[in-house]
Order: sequence, then C-alpha cells, then structure tokens
Amino acid sequence: MTAPNLFLNYVSDAERSTAFYSDLFEIEPTFTSPRYVAFEVAPGVLFAIWTGRSENAVAGTPRTSEVGLMVPGPASAVDEVYRRWAAKGVRVVEGPYDEVFGRTFVIADPDGNLIRVSPVD
Repeated sequence: MTAPNLFLNYVSDAERSTAFYSDLFEIEPTFTSPRYVAFEVAPGVLFAIWTGRSENAVAGTPRTSEVGLMVPGPASAVDEVYRRWAAKGVRVVEGPYDEVFGRTFVIADPDGNLIRVSPVD
C-alpha cells in the first residue's frame, strides 16, 4: 500500500504541543518520546508532532500546510466545533465562513501550524 499513513507537524515544544492536541482532539498519544509524539487517528494512520532538529522548528518558519478535520452533518456541526474550540482559548485564524466546499474555519496551534475544520467531502 502506498497511501500516506503519517501526518507530521513540526513543533518547537513537544510537551506543550502534546497537551494542546490531546485537549483539542480529545485523544491521548499512542507513542511518546521527548521530541516525537504520535496519535493514532485511524487504524494504521498517525498524526504526529516532532521537534526535529532545532533549525527545522523555529518560531519564524512559515507554515504552508493545514491539518484537516472533516465534520459530518450540517453547517451547524462545524459551528459547534468552533464554539467548543474557541471556549478552550485557541488562536482563531479565520472564524466560521462559507467556502465553495461548505462551512469552515481555521485555527493555529502554538507554533502556527494551521488546523482547518470543514464538512465531510
């Protein structure tokens, strides 16, 4: 099989990011080390954070990708996730709005990595 099965975000502080993603996605890591932490998001599919080498994860590094969370149901389901996450104090990049693919919003993790919520395609 050649389908992607690891989605990796560079972070500057693994402990802080582990706490952020555990709380945000309401899941616990399946593997933890001082610089790399993995969450199994589906059987055989990992979302992981890694500090990498220090030159790879600095605050000024531009982020050009997004992690996506597709939510089943009507537009109000996306709005409900937004309300829950906003109550946690996340940094909102774009509040809820309607796009060609449906209702969506974008937040950022502590390192500026983007997380987009949208409806199921």
